[in-house]
Amino acid sequence: MKKVFICFIGLIFIIGCSPSKKELYEKTDAFVQSLETTYESYGLLGGVNHSVTTSDGLYQISPIGRLINVKILQAVSKDEYEDLREDLEDHYKGDTRVNDVYISNVGTIMIDCRN
Repeated sequence: MKKVFICFIGLIFIIGCSPSKKELYEKTDAFVQSLETTYESYGLLGGVNHSVTTSDGLYQISPIGRLINVKILQAVSKDEYEDLREDLEDHYKGDTRVNDVYISNVGTIMIDCRN
């Protein structure tokens, strides 16, 4: 029983430190930075030409104007989106380029970089 518990804790640690989230942060950071240096705005349909997906296919990141949309590409509960929102909010805490991180009305996460 003790071995099962240790394996379970190890699995939670591995999932919590997943390379996918590291890649997600790198990709969202690149969009946040580009809004500071390259683009004033991606425009209303900006996501069509600039959308990216993490290499594991778990997340899709799409810029829309000065917002960055993050979508989980699997069927997940609202709790999963809330956890991801909290992670992204912690990641951007103190970053003056990001005004807010929230769950939109359609259920995806928005990183707000509007002036």
